[in-house]
Amino acid sequence: MIIKKYLLIFILLFQSLQLLAKDYPAALFNIYSDGITLNTRSIQFAIDYIHQHGGGRLVFNVGRYLTGSIYLKSHVTIHLLEGAVLLGTLNPLDYNKDNWTALVFAINQNDIGITGKGIIDGQGQYVARNVIDIIGRGFMQDTLRDGRPEAPLRPVLIYFDSCKNILMQGITLHNSSSWVELYDHCSGLKIDNLHVDSKSFWNNDGIDIADCAHVAITNSYIDSDDDGICLKSFDEKSGCNDILIQNCIIRSSANAIKFGTASHGKFEDVRILNNKVFNTYRSAVALEAVDGGTINNILVDTLKVFNTGNLIFLRIGERVAGKIGQLKNVQFKNIDAEIAPDKPDKGYEYEGPIEDMPRNISPAIVIAGLPGGNISAISFRNITIQHPGGGNPVFAEVSLDSLDKIPESANKYPEFSMFRELPAWAIFARHADHLIFDNVVFSCQKNDYRIPIVFDDVHNGKFVSLKIKQMGKKKDFYLYKSSNISK
Repeated sequence: MIIKKYLLIFILLFQSLQLLAKDYPAALFNIYSDGITLNTRSIQFAIDYIHQHGGGRLVFNVGRYLTGSIYLKSHVTIHLLEGAVLLGTLNPLDYNKDNWTALVFAINQNDIGITGKGIIDGQGQYVARNVIDIIGRGFMQDTLRDGRPEAPLRPVLIYFDSCKNILMQGITLHNSSSWVELYDHCSGLKIDNLHVDSKSFWNNDGIDIADCAHVAITNSYIDSDDDGICLKSFDEKSGCNDILIQNCIIRSSANAIKFGTASHGKFEDVRILNNKVFNTYRSAVALEAVDGGTINNILVDTLKVFNTGNLIFLRIGERVAGKIGQLKNVQFKNIDAEIAPDKPDKGYEYEGPIEDMPRNISPAIVIAGLPGGNISAISFRNITIQHPGGGNPVFAEVSLDSLDKIPESANKYPEFSMFRELPAWAIFARHADHLIFDNVVFSCQKNDYRIPIVFDDVHNGKFVSLKIKQMGKKKDFYLYKSSNISK
């Protein structure tokens, strides 16, 4: 019995030592925390060593660890303790390009992650300016469209391609020079309790999910110059499937939650639950099938929105000739929203562009299909929207008898403002069918010359318990080329 007892103690102690041995302090590999020494080769050596010896965590203690591009390997986790900063070098030539330019790569790896309470800081504004300088010297080639390098030439903080079983938890991602994090053709991705703060340059998407499956984004805070959480599909044979976005708070100088703009494949089985959006320049939710792909079976449930330019933008386009997308089977439930009376992101470091001004504040909900490409089977239940109203007919009036003059703009870049002026303040729907509005309340704070709801080529719509609060004696609806609308 005594031998068995001590043998059990020895086994438990050995197992504990094994677990402890899986944590490797960065200092073990002469990785310096002074913020000056370039640690790229030392960090990569440490990752490779841990990968070759069965996996484990590379643990960074308090300090600033300067590095260029590194590659995460299977069964290795970077763990940043509170006070640890993984610092991107300012020299663009210290970054590699594998499809994208990035600080932390992982390509065809499994069981990887970045965890802890530390920070990854890309020093993006300075890196982007240095990229422009190198382009000017002729060492990199770029057209500098709109005065800035294309996004793939500027380093993102995270680029994981074709990886499985990924954990991103607890860390802060700060100031990328491009998109903050891009996950491409990955599966089994968990993003939890991330803090994204990236307002240092253009195209600072907070989280980009491209052609991925089985993804959960939970309990995270995203404050970005560009789209907050963005699902994309570059691959017409793939798409985004089984995605959860839950308990997140999002602020953006573009869209908070967006599907597209790249939308070649499918977006299916996506749940967007219990999220909050504030101070967002464009749409709280934008679903855009504009490259021939399909958006199907989407649930948006429990959404609080404050101070946004537009609540919901649904769009079918034809940016690829002959390929009209599909958008169908979307449920919006339990939404409380306030549309901004002024520019929602005013005062942020990189504001969204002032475009097509002057124009009136957009309808809260814009549903814009195409002839022969209807948006179909969309339901809205338990929705409360406050619109500031105050539309001015002097500079931007669109009369109800001239709806045919509103362009289809099938191949234009999609945004809720793409049509400039629309003749409704609550809902404008065009080329759609089977719409349901149940227990919906629209209130307009100031008198507006526009009526609340305009349908153009909409068929089989139903309103149940609709309440509209507005000043003046305007009618509630205008139906044009529409049929079977019950109210």
